[in-house]
Amino acid sequence: MPPRLQLTSVTVGTSRPRELARFYARLLGWPVTTEEGPAQGEPEEAGWTQIREPQGGAGLTVGFEWERCHERPVWPSEPGRQNASQHLDIKVDDLPAAVAWALECGAAEAGFQPQHDVRVMLDPDGHPFCLYL
Repeated sequence: MPPRLQLTSVTVGTSRPRELARFYARLLGWPVTTEEGPAQGEPEEAGWTQIREPQGGAGLTVGFEWERCHERPVWPSEPGRQNASQHLDIKVDDLPAAVAWALECGAAEAGFQPQHDVRVMLDPDGHPFCLYL
């Protein structure tokens, strides 16, 4: 029998961890729980920041980690361009209201929308995330 494994966190690579964490904290209503500045010799924008699902949830965290050579992803993927290596799926109960809120928080709607009950959005760093019913 395999050992018990529990997913507790997802980490997103970015050139701006603090700014991206604040975007998702506002979007989701989650608090920023950890913020580490740059290591010695790294630029000011380097570091790591984490948000956590409020109490009563599963305790999931999302981390935002500085990557020195981060390239803005494109979605859908294109040959020779940096494609999205992951995306977050966010369940909503009112898709138009959720899209409006995401836009107010600083997201953009992706140009390509493959499904009628899902909206692909782009965060300020270009990572896609999906709002779905």
